Amino acid sequence: MLVSNESQNTNTILDKLKWGLVLVLIAFIVWGNFYFSQPNDIYQPNTIVRIIIVVVVSLLTLFIAVTTNKGKLFLSFLNESRKELRKVVWPTRKETTQTTLLIAAITVIVGLALWGMDSLFRSIIFYLTSIGR
Repeated sequence: MLVSNESQNTNTILDKLKWGLVLVLIAFIVWGNFYFSQPNDIYQPNTIVRIIIVVVVSLLTLFIAVTTNKGKLFLSFLNESRKELRKVVWPTRKETTQTTLLIAAITVIVGLALWGMDSLFRSIIFYLTSIGR
């Protein structure tokens, strides 16, 4: 049991170091992209080079984040979500159109009913308070 605690502590420390590195890399991406986009900079690289560097460092950052325990749990979650999405029975175009039209019709009917009740109550209030004269 002592060995598992030690390995768990090591994994926790290693994960914290990885997350720290991820934050540093993200800060580097933001700073570098801002710094090298300044028009007065002598060392301004080409925009394509900047984009390639941002993509490469972003992929490295993503790879490091995925190797942590939370990253592995997230990948597992994505896998299970994908499996569940494949089980969903999606409606046909005809069913979708019919449902949309039904909802639109109900919305119009309820809107007209609320407008009618509002007009009725307004008329009653105006009659009772003599504001409408």
